[in-house]
Order: sequence, then C-alpha cells, then structure tokens
Amino acid sequence: MTTISEEFPFADELGPFKVIRIWEPGIELRAMVVVDNVAAGPSIGGLRMAPDVSASECARLARAMTLKNASAGLPHGGGKSVLWGDPRMAPETKERLVRGFAAAIANEHSYIPGPDMGTNEQCMAWVKDEIGRAVGLPRAIGGIPLDEIGATALGLKAAAIAAQDFCDFSLDGARVVVQGFGSVGKHAARFLRGEGAIVVGASDSRGSIADPAGLDIDRLLELKSAGKGVADYDPERAGGVDAVIDIECEIWIPAARPDVITEDDVGRLKTSLILQGANIPITSGAERILHDAGVISVPDFIANAGGVICAAEEYAGAGEAATIQTIQEKVGANTAEVLERSRSQAVTPREAATVMATERVGKAMSTRRWSVF
Repeated sequence: MTTISEEFPFADELGPFKVIRIWEPGIELRAMVVVDNVAAGPSIGGLRMAPDVSASECARLARAMTLKNASAGLPHGGGKSVLWGDPRMAPETKERLVRGFAAAIANEHSYIPGPDMGTNEQCMAWVKDEIGRAVGLPRAIGGIPLDEIGATALGLKAAAIAAQDFCDFSLDGARVVVQGFGSVGKHAARFLRGEGAIVVGASDSRGSIADPAGLDIDRLLELKSAGKGVADYDPERAGGVDAVIDIECEIWIPAARPDVITEDDVGRLKTSLILQGANIPITSGAERILHDAGVISVPDFIANAGGVICAAEEYAGAGEAATIQTIQEKVGANTAEVLERSRSQAVTPREAATVMATERVGKAMSTRRWSVF
C-alpha cells in the first residue's frame, strides 16, 4: 500500500491538510491549492501567478505560511495557491482566470486567498466579488492595501532594527543591497533609508545597478512607476540580474523569486546580515554555509511576515494604524527571539525559527480533535 509520505514527499505530522488540483480547459485554467495546516484556524496564503510555478513550490510555500502564521501568533493556518500563466497577459484574460480560480474554490472555506507574486489587490477584489473571501483588498472596498503601505517591508525594517543587537554594525550608515526592486524591495529600500541606511545596489528582472556612494531611491522609484527597470538609472553602468550577489554590503535583501541563492553561488555574497524578503529565497544548504561563515540570515517566515499579519488584521477588521504597529511589534519580537535562540543553541536561525514555530503549531493542534472547515 502506498503511504501518504510516498504520495506526498513533503507530508509530515503538520500536513498538508488538503491538496487541490484545478483544471478548467474551457478557459485554460490550471491551478493548485495546498492547505497545509488549519489547527489555528482557516489558512491564509497568497495566490501566485507565473508560467513556471510548480506543485513542489506550492507545497513548500504553503509550509512556509504555516510556520509564518504560527510564528506571528495569528488565528490562521498556512496555505498557498499557484495559477499557471504569464501575469502580464491581457487584463481581461487575467480577470477571467482569477475569477475562474475563485469560483473553483468557492466552497473551500479552509483557504483564504491573498495577493502574491503576479497578483495584486485588484485580483483579490475579483476573488472577493466571486466568493466573498479574500484579503489584501483595495482600500475602496474596506481593505488595507499592503503593497501601498509596504506591509512586508515594514516587517523587514523591524527585523533589521532587532537584528542590530546581534550584528557588529548599526543601521545608520549601513550599506544595503536589494535583490528584487519590486513591491517589497522598493519599500524596504525606502524604509531602511529612513533609518540612515544607504542603498548601494538594486536589481529587478531586467538588470541591476550599483553605486558605492549610494543610489537615489526616489529616482529608482520614479523609474519603476514609469514602467522602467533599475538598469535605466544609468544604462552605461548597468549590470546583469545576478550582479547584485557580488556587491559588498552590510545588509542583503532577497525580495524576488525562490532559491536565488544556492550552494553554488552563496560564496559570492559579501554581507553580514540577510533579511529574507521573498519566500524561500535561499536553500537550506546555503543557509548552513552562511551560518558557518558568521553571516546572520533571518528566515523568510520571520522577516517577511508583515504582509500576512496585515492580511489577518484586515480580515479581523482592524484599522491601518493599529495594523502597522502590530506588524512592527510582532516581527521585531520574533526576530529577536529567533536570533537569541540561534546564538544560545548554536543552530542556524532557520532551525531555531522552525522549532519555535512548530512548537506553536503543535500547541494549536493539541487543542483540537481534528480540524475541518
């Protein structure tokens, strides 16, 4: 007989609770939902849209959401969904696919979608219109627009402030490199500049730019708003997408795709602190190498929890000001606890964070006979 672990290699005592595959050939809709754990409540997790997403990526991201939501003390489990397609497709085609996806999960109350890479608050408005259940909504329909306020980046700033006590530098004057100058990375650059940091490198999907004297963040923001890339800042000095890995800095922020740093290229990094703004941006093997080299890497589900905290607060009816305060308090406290555990137990920050989050999920699971929504 085939065991659950053989059928789903990522299965363990925490989940997944459900794996749902969606195929509607009439509109070429191909999607997947992984509801990883619902012990603390219905799962929250983003809807990711890309042409090259995978079932494995969805499962890994769903688990990251379980740990993230538990670490943040939210009354929600973790889940994730992926929708195969180019997010730059015609708006009417994208709306048809997102609405079709929403209709397919109308009765799956164990999962609450939110925005992720390739989707935004407009997409969540379509989902809410279809099934009455979504987070990360536009302000016009009662949402707290997490991209507009930079919710995830607010958490990264709080993580940076907390991590100072474990580093040999302060934020004031620290050099920052942002890999992925998009919805998360651009706000991270802006917030850290407010703390006195200097952004010396940035990249997006079209290239990179660096200046050891510091980049003009406002100009980069204007370029992105105009639909241009960071390489347009100075085309003659622009570099390739991966060139930001080699830029010397105190703080390096991956804020793009998964697995951008692996065992093969981790040795190129010249930094002291990594704040993981993206989900699963560094492989576990690379994290171990960084730890052994004395580089602190704050795990994704700790450092970038601001977005889901914002989503949960929105779902509970909280206001924007209270949400901003909650993000900074929770992410800052969790960063400090994880780094202290890492230091005292001589383990990587991810190992310390995973134990902390798993303990919290376990306590939630112990209160239930089983979890069904």
